[in-house]
This record gives sequence, C-alpha cells and structure tokens, in this order.
Amino acid sequence: MGGKPWLNRYDPDVPHSLEPYPDLTLIDIVAENAHRRPNHPALLFKGSQLTYAELDKLSNGFASSLVTLGVEKGDRVAILLPNCPQFLVAQFGAWKAGAIVAPLNPLYTERELEYALRDCGAKIAIVLTSLYEKVRSLRSRVGLQSIIATNIKEFLPKITRLLFTLFIEKKQGHRVNIDSGDLWLRDLLEEGTELPPPEVVIKPDDPALLLLTGGTTGSPKAAVGSHHSIFITGTQVRAWFASVLKDWDDVVILAVPLFHVYGNVGIMSTGLIGGNPLALVPNPRDLDDLIDTIAKVRPAFLPGVPTLFIGLLNHSKVKAGKVDFKSIKLCISAAAPLLAETKRNFEDLTGGHMLEVYGLTESMLASVFVPVQGEYKEGSVGMPAPDVEVLIVDVDTGEKTLPPGDIGEILIHGKQLMKGYWQNPEETADAIRDGWLFTGDIGYLDDDGYLFIVDRKKDVIKPSGFQVWPREIEEVIATHPAVVEVGVAGVPDAYQGEAAKAWIVLKEGHEATEGELREFCRERLAAYKVPKSIEFRDALPKSMVGKVLRRELTGSQ
Repeated sequence: MGGKPWLNRYDPDVPHSLEPYPDLTLIDIVAENAHRRPNHPALLFKGSQLTYAELDKLSNGFASSLVTLGVEKGDRVAILLPNCPQFLVAQFGAWKAGAIVAPLNPLYTERELEYALRDCGAKIAIVLTSLYEKVRSLRSRVGLQSIIATNIKEFLPKITRLLFTLFIEKKQGHRVNIDSGDLWLRDLLEEGTELPPPEVVIKPDDPALLLLTGGTTGSPKAAVGSHHSIFITGTQVRAWFASVLKDWDDVVILAVPLFHVYGNVGIMSTGLIGGNPLALVPNPRDLDDLIDTIAKVRPAFLPGVPTLFIGLLNHSKVKAGKVDFKSIKLCISAAAPLLAETKRNFEDLTGGHMLEVYGLTESMLASVFVPVQGEYKEGSVGMPAPDVEVLIVDVDTGEKTLPPGDIGEILIHGKQLMKGYWQNPEETADAIRDGWLFTGDIGYLDDDGYLFIVDRKKDVIKPSGFQVWPREIEEVIATHPAVVEVGVAGVPDAYQGEAAKAWIVLKEGHEATEGELREFCRERLAAYKVPKSIEFRDALPKSMVGKVLRRELTGSQ
C-alpha cells in the first residue's frame, strides 16, 4: 500500500526495523531486571522506592493470592487506583495469575463505573479506600465476587505515612471498614509470599489489557491489547529516543494516568524495558506535587499533554524562576495538539527536546513521532515509528489511497494493533480491515512522510454545508495573547443548520471581548469558519489525560 518516504528522514541512530521482536512480555522484563539488578529502583513514590526485586516478589505473591481466590486464566480484574506502587504490583500480579487487567478511571461517576465493570465482566476489583463505598454499592449489579482495598499510605515513607494518618486519611475518606467478604491488599501481599507461585503459562499473544475508549465512532468500548503489543510499543519508543535517554540511570516521570494507554502501554513499558526508574505522580492536575516530584527525583523524561505543559509554564513558582527543570532532556506531548509557542517556551525552560507524538488506544500506541535530531515541521506530529505504517484514504469510501498533501482518513498498520474490541466483533470489523486500523482521524502526509492531523472525523462542523474542522479554529484562537485554553464544537443553528462555537479561558490578568476575538478570527479564517458565538469559562472540561471534552461543552453525551 505505497512507499515509506519517512524512512529517509529517520535520525541516524534509529533503525528502519526492529524485527524480529523477541517473544517477551513485561512480566519477563521485570523478572530479568530483578535478576540483573535486584536493588535497582523500579518505582519512586513520594520519597520511597520499590526495587525490581521487590516489585517481582510482591507481584508474585499477589498472583498466588489471586489464584487461591479462584482467579483463572482469562478472568478479568479491574483496577481503580491512581498512579501508585499498588497499581503496578496489582497489574503484574493479575497478569501472572493469567488475568486480563481492566484499568478504570478512578473519577468515573457511578453510572460510568457500572457500565465499565459490567462490560468487562470483572471478577475482582482492586480499589483505593476512598473509592470502596462507590464500588461496594455496585457489587450486586455488576457481578463482582470480591473487592480488594488498598490505602494510598501503604507505600509511603514512615513519617509521611504517619502524617497522612493523623491529618488527611479520615478527612479525605480513606479510613474505611470493609465488608467481611472483602480483602485488604496488604494482607494478600503478606500471605501470598508464603504461597507457591502460580503455574500459569502466559503467552505473548494472550490478552493483557482492556482499555476503555470512545473508539473510532464515539461509543464506549474496550480495546484488547496483548502482552506482546505492550512489549513491542515499549521497544519502539525506547529505540526512537535512545540517543537522548540512558538506560537504567535516567528517571522517567509517570504522571500520565495508568488507566490510559499513554501511561500504561506507552510510558510504563518504555521505562521498564530500559530499566529506568518510574517516578509515580498520583494526580497530574496537582501541579504543586508534580513540581515537588521533579525537584526531588531530577527526571530526564517528562511525558505529558499540552494542558500539563501550559499549566507548568503558567505556574507561579515557574514564572518566578523558583523551579529548576534543567535535568529534563526530553518531553513528549500527546493526546491533543501541541502549540508551537508551548514547545518553544518549554524547550527554553528545560534546555531539552519537546516532541509531539500521535497514537490511539486501538493502535496500542503504534505511534507517529517527531524526530529527535531531524527536521521539526510546525503542525506535524511526525513520522511512523519503526515497523509502523500510515496511509491516507478517501474519507467517504475508505478505499482510494490519496497522494501526499491530500486530506483523508488516517490508517495505521503495525504489529501491536489491538486484538479487537472486547466482545464486539461488528465494531472490530469496522475498525480493522485487512490489517489496517481506520482511526477516524483526518489528516495528510507530506512528501517526506510527515503526518499532519486535521481533526476527528466525527467532530466535523457543517455550517451551510461547508466542512469545518474544530482544530483549525482552535489553533488560530490559541495564538491570541489573551487566550490560555480553547475548545470549539458545532452547535445547532437556525440559519446555518450548524455553527461553530468557541469556549475560551483567558489568561490571568488578561481581557478580551467576544467581538475582539471574532475579529481576530476573521483576519485569519474564511468567514464560514469564524465562530458564530463565544462563551468565556473559568475552565474547560477535560479528560484525566488533559484532552478537552467537546461533547461536554455542547452538552451531548
């Protein structure tokens, strides 16, 4: 299906292919790291650390306990935890017991959580104590056999744990009593270390994760990722950034939520394969905690999303020059468009590289990367990673391959694509055809194989029959000096049928009127693209990963 012009634009140290990929899983990687460097830190968490030997041992113990609870190969285990050591211990333990892990957003409403638990058919849920009552209330409706609770303080240093117990635990709802049939994670870890390891054979092609996604059509469903998919993605990311990141020594900040493909497949796998300590940040929106973590662990690699980087740049401590980011050699930004201004400002702040990447849950981050040393093209998300292919096809038919410069639907091919949507063969067949993932994203390739994203297929606005992509309007408004955040979506309109509307957050201390901003757009956009109305907000609704939720802006679900 066409050539691969991007291979000629790779950095000199990036191989064109990494095949053959060894038949390994992250379970094998952790065991190997524990053997090679048992005392090397795998996880850093608020002043404490968990070594590779400890991670391997604790997850072995948890696996043994799960087997005694009746977990069998193929059963689903849900995890509702922030980024903390318990998350990785639980995930690897569940994997070693043969289970498929369903990481769920801790901020889900009861309705969303009920749907997710019922859809994945979880036998067991591992939850933070503050979430216990919410999950407990759903138990009978979703068929949960057992709930395993853990307190965030269990892996904190002694003094921090004591202060948490005295001043925070009860106030924030972490002090709970669990039902007699439920269990404490700490007890299972202790008991499991005395049990023989489970005799479960985990194959690379076995399903490992169920990751919830809106999919290419917007309806909620779970993408199934295999153990080998996760390993392949981590191998590709590590190879792409090998010229910048040093195995074992360089610390990686893991603030992107582990319930998301970006954190769980992209960042976690890359860190573990490279033996890099992962510094866990429970809440990426808590910028004070993130800044404190950066100061303490001196990371080399900070993955994030544009809103995180914008938030850091506008933080009072950063603006006052009280934060040293010079240890950071590499930042990657994903999940939403990265403005050139944000890139420049953050590179000035760190002295390192800031690169944009593109991938989907369905692709298990079969990714497109901006090169580290090669040409940066403003507006492009880069070029396909080794062993990943990108194709642009006609939006309406999905069949005609388009030449460079023509806008169409983006297709991705790679060895780590999802196995399919969980128990949804119809949508799977629509999303993956002849081995190609139809992303639902609209864009184009240039002559060099650089990919440019235009917008989501389903988000197109059609005022008076014209096609308008929200992202184009957002990028224009975002360049206004008074604007810090913007979201654009289509709303019903009596005259045009549908019209563009913008929701805007202004920078602190700045002012702008609707008329001024519309005039700003008129100077830079065709008349039919100018938002018909503008609404000012204190904040925009976002996912935990930082993506502006256009559907919430318009009130549609």
